[in-house]
Amino acid sequence: MSAQNVGSTGGHQAFRFHMVTWNVGTAEPPADVRSLLQLDSQPTTDLYVIGLQEVNATPVRYISDLIAEDTWSHLLMDTLAPEGYIKVTSVRMQGLLLILFAKQVHLPFIRDIQSTYTRTGLFGYWGNKGGISVRFSFYGEMLCFLNCHLAAHMNYALQRMDEFEYILDTQEFDMFNTPQVLDHKVVFWFGDLNFRIADHGMHFLRSSINNGRFNLLWDRDQLSMLKKKEPILQEFEEGPLRFKPTYKFDRFSETYDTSGKKRKPAWTDRILWRIKPKATETEDEKRSTASSADDDEFPVKVTQDMYTCDVSYGVSDHKPVIGTFNLEMRKKVETPLVALTVEGIWSADEDAIFTYTILENFESSTFDWIGLYKIGFKSASDYSTFAWVKDDEVAANGEVVTVQMNKNELPLLAGDYVLGYFSTNMQTLIAFSPNFQILESKRAVMEGLVQENINGLEK
Repeated sequence: MSAQNVGSTGGHQAFRFHMVTWNVGTAEPPADVRSLLQLDSQPTTDLYVIGLQEVNATPVRYISDLIAEDTWSHLLMDTLAPEGYIKVTSVRMQGLLLILFAKQVHLPFIRDIQSTYTRTGLFGYWGNKGGISVRFSFYGEMLCFLNCHLAAHMNYALQRMDEFEYILDTQEFDMFNTPQVLDHKVVFWFGDLNFRIADHGMHFLRSSINNGRFNLLWDRDQLSMLKKKEPILQEFEEGPLRFKPTYKFDRFSETYDTSGKKRKPAWTDRILWRIKPKATETEDEKRSTASSADDDEFPVKVTQDMYTCDVSYGVSDHKPVIGTFNLEMRKKVETPLVALTVEGIWSADEDAIFTYTILENFESSTFDWIGLYKIGFKSASDYSTFAWVKDDEVAANGEVVTVQMNKNELPLLAGDYVLGYFSTNMQTLIAFSPNFQILESKRAVMEGLVQENINGLEK
């Protein structure tokens, strides 16, 4: 696990986030996204947050936690699952997709996941742009990720600003302490924000880019210009733009637009972040001196390790932008809500038994269930079989509940597995058993799934 203790500040830990924003221009995904996800880098990532725009898929207005996944989600899951990352949630609205993955060890501490969306429109094309967001509690700190696709074209900078403010004003969560995006402790705002580089002619733009003198273009970047006069933007931080403008490229090349339109290069694709300013804390929070003293002693810190684009990907006329971050914080929550224990030896030759115990009160439901997952599983719905929790009543705190799994439901072949408790109200896996092995069953031999082994010789 890469969440390492930082110094000796008594419980302050650093978590590594890998974020991607990419306008994929309705293209099918490339064959390989390992370099986009930097899977071979150290230290390893704790959370992946990927925001795409212009995903081409069957027209959906809005779906939270998709059942019918698109090809991009499939590729990301197929790439990340073998590395031990589980899809926590995904949200889609039209071409916007936001998908979150985490190491299994963090899942029990990612709670109260909610998502929402806002459609913005230009000239009656309602719904082709907007913002989708996911919020959750991460070890007790409130985080929110907002993926936007704002209005296009050079002369719509103010319209983009209006759209952003409209999205912030209208998005609401059913959470008493964080009803809106900016109530969260940390907000990441990213996407195809569509801000352009104003005033400069094509020749100056291209020669500055070719010579790697990106700093010559910074002061005419519309987002940087707006930041000087828009108080809300001043609360957001962004790393320096030391990479090529990510739009607009000829597909499958590193050449800027050679079509008749000759669009000017621009940093349309961005990742910004905001830590909730002290001044905005409510009177209630001020009265609870313990919590604010705690925040003073263990402030949440976000540092950016990398902010770049990967020009090797050519399926779209935009290049993907990657941001890697360290989130330093003190865990406010360290105990899982449920303990799961596997009893005895498991194989499909006999019914299996496990127990669960509610360790802490939470909004449990008789629709909660416990899934059996093969190690390397992709998401909560990727179970081999499952059992409902006790159905006549919700278990009491500390009560040990025994559950049986029918042998006919168990895998016949040997393998490494884990049990996961899915909370319907929290919409996530909130607890896991230790990993355990299911043994090969006698039925596997009878059904010809494995060869019979006699006196050490395979027949």
